[in-house]
Amino acid sequence: MTNGEKPSLEVCLSPALLHLYNTAGSVVVIIDIFRATSTITAALHNGAECVIPVASVAECIALGNSIPGSITAGERDGKIAEGLQYGNSPLEYPASFVKDKTLVLTTTNGTRLLHMVQGASVIVIGSFLNLQAICDFLTAQNKNVLLGCASWKDKFNLEDTLFAGAVIDAVQESFTINCDSARAAKHLYAQSGGNFIDFLKDSSHYRRLSAYGLEHDMAYCATPNLHPVVPYLNGREIIAWKGL
Repeated sequence: MTNGEKPSLEVCLSPALLHLYNTAGSVVVIIDIFRATSTITAALHNGAECVIPVASVAECIALGNSIPGSITAGERDGKIAEGLQYGNSPLEYPASFVKDKTLVLTTTNGTRLLHMVQGASVIVIGSFLNLQAICDFLTAQNKNVLLGCASWKDKFNLEDTLFAGAVIDAVQESFTINCDSARAAKHLYAQSGGNFIDFLKDSSHYRRLSAYGLEHDMAYCATPNLHPVVPYLNGREIIAWKGL
């Protein structure tokens, strides 16, 4: 940035649109509220050594077999993927279980988007659980930001965009925002009135996961600031940022 010039902030509403954005040198926030980024945030705040995101179930199993004591976890279409030990619920990873362990994770949407990003200055993980920590991090970096919504199989979803709107509402004074996706996200956040879970009950993903009895999971994922940590991608591992 030149003196006095604010960095830009944009929102990508789906991985299918990522090619339209220049991520080189930017801070990219991966958002998959229900539930990948919420699970990563909870696991790291609860003491996991690292999370290794992988694209496929087969890769998850193979990598888990090569790391003693690791946990293989993930989902496909909202359910625990066949061959994996655990699912994609942040409530499955309390400190008593996950502390000092490696979590190898694959999910339908979030881990896929993370592997698509090219050339970013840093890739961080955003969720309502670490909302304030992410906002503080973004303003401190003074770099262009892309809020990347994992969506649902490339289709727009409410929960990821709602989180993007919550971030924008908090950091907008520090950025130049000339992006209609960002404006739409901000309006969505305003419409929610800050009551995130009630607002999201009329969404396709909430209804989909409710069919599996995961209402408590989603209420947890929609709770702000339970886990003040900034997970970031360091090589193949996601670890907690130590500068906070």
